[in-house]
Amino acid sequence: MRDYEKEKEARISFIREKLAEARASGIVYGNSGGKDSALTGILCKLACENTVGICLPCESSRNFGEDMADGMAVAEKFGIETRVMDLTAVKQAMTGALTGVTELNTAASTNINPRLRMTALYAVAAAENRLVAGTGNRSERYMGYFTKWGDGACDFNPIGDLTVTEIYAFLRYLEAPENIIRKAPSAGLFEGQTDEGEMGVSYAAIDRFLAGEAVSPEEQAVIDRYHARSGHKLRLPPVYGE
Repeated sequence: MRDYEKEKEARISFIREKLAEARASGIVYGNSGGKDSALTGILCKLACENTVGICLPCESSRNFGEDMADGMAVAEKFGIETRVMDLTAVKQAMTGALTGVTELNTAASTNINPRLRMTALYAVAAAENRLVAGTGNRSERYMGYFTKWGDGACDFNPIGDLTVTEIYAFLRYLEAPENIIRKAPSAGLFEGQTDEGEMGVSYAAIDRFLAGEAVSPEEQAVIDRYHARSGHKLRLPPVYGE
Protein backbone atom coordinates (compact mmCIF):
# COMPACT_ATOMS: atom_id res chain seq x y z
CA MET A 1 0.00 0.00 0.00
CA ARG A 2 1.28 3.44 -0.93
CA ASP A 3 2.62 5.47 1.99
CA TYR A 4 1.24 8.92 1.20
CA GLU A 5 2.47 10.43 4.45
CA LYS A 6 6.05 9.48 3.61
CA GLU A 7 5.56 10.66 0.04
CA LYS A 8 4.13 13.98 1.22
CA GLU A 9 7.17 14.61 3.40
CA ALA A 10 9.54 13.71 0.54
CA ARG A 11 7.83 16.18 -1.78
CA ILE A 12 7.91 18.88 0.88
CA SER A 13 11.67 18.32 1.22
CA PHE A 14 12.08 18.56 -2.56
CA ILE A 15 10.26 21.89 -2.66
CA ARG A 16 12.33 23.31 0.19
CA GLU A 17 15.54 22.23 -1.54
CA LYS A 18 14.53 24.07 -4.74
CA LEU A 19 13.76 27.22 -2.76
CA ALA A 20 17.08 27.05 -0.93
CA GLU A 21 19.04 26.47 -4.14
CA ALA A 22 17.45 29.52 -5.76
CA ARG A 23 17.57 31.61 -2.58
CA ALA A 24 13.91 32.34 -3.20
CA SER A 25 11.66 33.53 -0.40
CA GLY A 26 8.34 32.18 -1.66
CA ILE A 27 6.30 30.32 -4.25
CA VAL A 28 3.64 31.35 -6.76
CA TYR A 29 1.42 29.03 -8.79
CA GLY A 30 -1.66 29.27 -10.99
CA ASN A 31 -4.77 28.35 -9.03
CA SER A 32 -7.03 27.05 -11.79
CA GLY A 33 -9.53 25.28 -9.56
CA GLY A 34 -8.46 21.90 -10.94
CA LYS A 35 -6.96 18.77 -9.42
CA ASP A 36 -3.34 19.45 -10.40
CA SER A 37 -3.18 23.02 -9.16
CA ALA A 38 -4.91 21.89 -5.97
CA LEU A 39 -2.26 19.27 -5.21
CA THR A 40 0.59 21.60 -6.15
CA GLY A 41 -0.82 24.37 -3.98
CA ILE A 42 -1.35 22.12 -0.97
CA LEU A 43 2.17 20.67 -1.13
CA CYS A 44 3.76 24.08 -1.67
CA LYS A 45 1.88 25.58 1.27
CA LEU A 46 3.00 22.69 3.50
CA ALA A 47 6.58 23.33 2.39
CA CYS A 48 6.55 27.12 2.44
CA GLU A 49 4.28 29.46 4.37
CA ASN A 50 4.91 32.19 1.80
CA THR A 51 2.94 30.50 -0.98
CA VAL A 52 0.45 32.42 -3.11
CA GLY A 53 -1.98 31.09 -5.71
CA ILE A 54 -3.12 33.36 -8.53
CA CYS A 55 -6.54 32.79 -10.13
CA LEU A 56 -6.20 33.88 -13.75
CA PRO A 57 -9.63 33.79 -15.43
CA CYS A 58 -9.66 34.54 -19.14
CA GLU A 59 -12.83 34.76 -21.24
CA SER A 60 -14.46 31.43 -20.30
CA SER A 61 -17.46 31.74 -17.97
CA ARG A 62 -16.29 28.54 -16.28
CA ASN A 63 -13.10 30.37 -15.27
CA PHE A 64 -15.17 32.96 -13.39
CA GLY A 65 -17.68 30.48 -11.94
CA GLU A 66 -17.01 26.83 -11.09
CA ASP A 67 -13.23 27.01 -11.42
CA MET A 68 -12.91 30.14 -9.31
CA ALA A 69 -15.17 28.71 -6.60
CA ASP A 70 -13.26 25.42 -6.47
CA GLY A 71 -9.91 27.16 -6.39
CA MET A 72 -11.04 29.39 -3.54
CA ALA A 73 -12.38 26.37 -1.62
CA VAL A 74 -8.98 24.66 -1.72
CA ALA A 75 -7.20 27.87 -0.75
CA GLU A 76 -9.52 28.48 2.17
CA LYS A 77 -9.25 24.94 3.52
CA PHE A 78 -5.45 24.89 3.39
CA GLY A 79 -4.78 28.52 4.24
CA ILE A 80 -3.27 29.52 0.90
CA GLU A 81 -3.12 33.21 0.05
CA THR A 82 -5.07 33.85 -3.15
CA ARG A 83 -5.13 36.74 -5.60
CA VAL A 84 -7.22 37.21 -8.75
CA MET A 85 -6.14 38.72 -12.07
CA ASP A 86 -8.67 38.89 -14.92
CA LEU A 87 -6.81 38.39 -18.20
CA THR A 88 -9.80 38.83 -20.50
CA ALA A 89 -8.94 42.38 -21.53
CA VAL A 90 -5.28 41.41 -22.00
CA LYS A 91 -6.29 38.55 -24.31
CA GLN A 92 -8.56 40.88 -26.28
CA ALA A 93 -5.75 43.44 -26.62
CA MET A 94 -3.35 40.75 -27.82
CA THR A 95 -5.87 39.44 -30.34
CA GLY A 96 -6.55 42.96 -31.55
CA ALA A 97 -2.85 43.70 -31.93
CA LEU A 98 -2.49 40.60 -34.11
CA THR A 99 -5.21 41.79 -36.51
CA GLY A 100 -3.54 42.51 -39.81
CA VAL A 101 -0.46 40.56 -38.76
CA THR A 102 -1.94 37.08 -39.04
CA GLU A 103 -5.26 35.27 -38.99
CA LEU A 104 -5.56 33.28 -35.77
CA ASN A 105 -6.92 29.75 -35.92
CA THR A 106 -8.48 28.06 -32.87
CA ALA A 107 -5.23 26.52 -31.63
CA ALA A 108 -3.29 29.77 -31.93
CA SER A 109 -6.00 31.71 -30.11
CA THR A 110 -6.57 29.28 -27.23
CA ASN A 111 -2.83 28.86 -26.62
CA ILE A 112 -2.54 32.58 -25.95
CA ASN A 113 -4.45 32.09 -22.68
CA PRO A 114 -1.97 29.78 -20.88
CA ARG A 115 0.96 31.83 -22.16
CA LEU A 116 -0.55 35.01 -20.76
CA ARG A 117 -1.12 33.22 -17.46
CA MET A 118 2.49 32.13 -17.27
CA THR A 119 3.65 35.66 -18.12
CA ALA A 120 1.63 36.91 -15.16
CA LEU A 121 3.02 34.25 -12.82
CA TYR A 122 6.61 35.04 -13.75
CA ALA A 123 5.97 38.76 -13.28
CA VAL A 124 4.77 38.07 -9.74
CA ALA A 125 7.71 35.73 -9.14
CA ALA A 126 10.26 38.29 -10.32
CA ALA A 127 8.67 41.10 -8.30
CA GLU A 128 8.51 39.10 -5.06
CA ASN A 129 11.51 36.73 -5.24
CA ARG A 130 9.34 33.65 -5.72
CA LEU A 131 9.67 30.47 -7.74
CA VAL A 132 6.89 29.40 -10.12
CA ALA A 133 5.56 25.96 -9.21
CA GLY A 134 4.46 23.71 -12.06
CA THR A 135 1.12 21.95 -12.09
CA GLY A 136 1.48 19.43 -14.93
CA ASN A 137 1.05 15.69 -14.30
CA ARG A 138 2.73 12.66 -15.88
CA SER A 139 -0.28 11.70 -17.99
CA GLU A 140 -0.44 15.14 -19.62
CA ARG A 141 3.31 15.24 -20.12
CA TYR A 142 3.32 11.90 -21.94
CA MET A 143 0.52 13.06 -24.21
CA GLY A 144 2.04 16.50 -24.68
CA TYR A 145 -1.29 17.88 -23.53
CA PHE A 146 -0.07 21.27 -22.40
CA THR A 147 0.97 24.53 -23.99
CA LYS A 148 4.65 24.99 -24.72
CA TRP A 149 5.94 28.02 -22.79
CA GLY A 150 2.50 28.23 -21.18
CA ASP A 151 1.29 25.83 -18.51
CA GLY A 152 4.29 23.65 -19.36
CA ALA A 153 6.70 26.28 -18.01
CA CYS A 154 7.83 26.39 -14.38
CA ASP A 155 10.84 26.58 -12.07
CA PHE A 156 10.08 23.22 -10.44
CA ASN A 157 7.27 20.69 -10.52
CA PRO A 158 6.34 18.74 -7.37
CA ILE A 159 3.73 16.50 -9.06
CA GLY A 160 5.07 15.85 -12.57
CA ASP A 161 5.79 12.18 -11.88
CA LEU A 162 2.19 11.42 -10.86
CA THR A 163 -0.49 10.15 -13.23
CA VAL A 164 -4.01 11.56 -13.07
CA THR A 165 -5.13 8.43 -11.20
CA GLU A 166 -2.39 9.02 -8.61
CA ILE A 167 -3.25 12.74 -8.36
CA TYR A 168 -6.81 11.87 -7.37
CA ALA A 169 -5.65 9.31 -4.80
CA PHE A 170 -3.23 11.82 -3.26
CA LEU A 171 -5.96 14.47 -3.06
CA ARG A 172 -8.27 12.02 -1.29
CA TYR A 173 -5.53 11.27 1.22
CA LEU A 174 -5.07 15.01 1.84
CA GLU A 175 -8.87 15.42 2.15
CA ALA A 176 -9.15 18.00 -0.61
CA PRO A 177 -12.64 19.37 -1.33
CA GLU A 178 -14.79 16.76 -3.06
CA ASN A 179 -15.69 19.09 -5.94
CA ILE A 180 -12.06 19.07 -7.05
CA ILE A 181 -12.04 15.28 -7.21
CA ARG A 182 -15.44 14.88 -8.90
CA LYS A 183 -15.22 17.51 -11.66
CA ALA A 184 -14.23 16.59 -15.22
CA PRO A 185 -10.64 17.67 -15.94
CA SER A 186 -10.61 20.79 -18.09
CA ALA A 187 -8.14 23.52 -18.98
CA GLY A 188 -11.12 25.89 -19.22
CA LEU A 189 -9.84 27.27 -22.51
CA PHE A 190 -13.30 27.57 -24.05
CA GLU A 191 -16.90 26.85 -23.12
CA GLY A 192 -17.65 23.15 -22.67
CA GLN A 193 -14.03 22.06 -23.09
CA THR A 194 -12.83 18.92 -21.31
CA ASP A 195 -9.39 17.34 -21.54
CA GLU A 196 -10.65 13.86 -22.38
CA GLY A 197 -13.14 15.13 -24.93
CA GLU A 198 -10.47 17.14 -26.71
CA MET A 199 -7.90 14.32 -26.74
CA GLY A 200 -10.38 11.59 -27.64
CA VAL A 201 -9.12 9.21 -24.95
CA SER A 202 -9.73 8.90 -21.22
CA TYR A 203 -7.13 9.52 -18.53
CA ALA A 204 -7.99 6.06 -17.19
CA ALA A 205 -6.81 4.54 -20.48
CA ILE A 206 -3.68 6.71 -20.57
CA ASP A 207 -2.82 5.72 -17.01
CA ARG A 208 -3.41 2.02 -17.73
CA PHE A 209 -0.99 2.33 -20.65
CA LEU A 210 1.61 4.08 -18.48
CA ALA A 211 1.25 1.29 -15.92
CA GLY A 212 2.06 -1.29 -18.60
CA GLU A 213 -1.51 -2.55 -18.91
CA ALA A 214 -3.44 -3.27 -22.09
CA VAL A 215 -5.58 -0.65 -23.80
CA SER A 216 -7.80 -0.96 -26.86
CA PRO A 217 -6.31 -0.52 -30.36
CA GLU A 218 -8.25 2.73 -30.71
CA GLU A 219 -6.93 4.08 -27.41
CA GLN A 220 -3.41 2.98 -28.30
CA ALA A 221 -3.59 4.82 -31.62
CA VAL A 222 -4.59 8.09 -29.95
CA ILE A 223 -1.93 7.77 -27.26
CA ASP A 224 0.78 6.99 -29.80
CA ARG A 225 -0.26 9.88 -32.05
CA TYR A 226 -0.24 12.46 -29.27
CA HIS A 227 3.06 11.25 -27.83
CA ALA A 228 4.84 11.11 -31.20
CA ARG A 229 4.00 14.66 -32.20
CA SER A 230 4.76 16.33 -28.86
CA GLY A 231 8.36 15.36 -28.16
CA HIS A 232 9.59 18.88 -28.91
CA LYS A 233 7.64 20.16 -25.90
CA LEU A 234 9.84 18.18 -23.50
CA ARG A 235 13.19 19.23 -24.97
CA LEU A 236 15.09 22.48 -24.91
CA PRO A 237 15.27 24.14 -28.35
CA PRO A 238 18.12 22.81 -30.49
CA VAL A 239 21.16 25.09 -30.65
CA TYR A 240 23.49 25.05 -33.63
CA GLY A 241 26.89 23.56 -32.73
CA GLU A 242 25.69 21.74 -29.63
